[in-house]
Amino acid sequence: TILSLAASAGSVEDLELEDVMKVGYQDIRCVESGGPEPGVGCAGRGVITSINFLEENGAYENIDYVSYDVLGDVVCGGFAMPIRENKAQEIYIVMSGEMMAIYAANNISKGILKYANSGGV
Repeated sequence: TILSLAASAGSVEDLELEDVMKVGYQDIRCVESGGPEPGVGCAGRGVITSINFLEENGAYENIDYVSYDVLGDVVCGGFAMPIRENKAQEIYIVMSGEMMAIYAANNISKGILKYANSGGV
């Protein structure tokens, strides 16, 4: 993950995009941001750090779509960062019919409603 590799290297500035990005079938690019160990740090901060690293290193150049798989059971401002900072044009929520998935989708929806107008979604 970006955060685990950054911890090993010393900081996120010591990483290269090739260290964290895997390229697969039909040039699909995949990155895992990671998060802190339980009880230590902020997972939302990891999202912000990862997105900023990817932007600064050109990960979003020449792509058609960006998809984020986020935790919905954690109500954290960091997870709303892509919406608040106008990094999202459209948002789609995909979930199963399980109660925790519905709970997570509801939390994400609340964040979207809060920041959609200011973020241009």
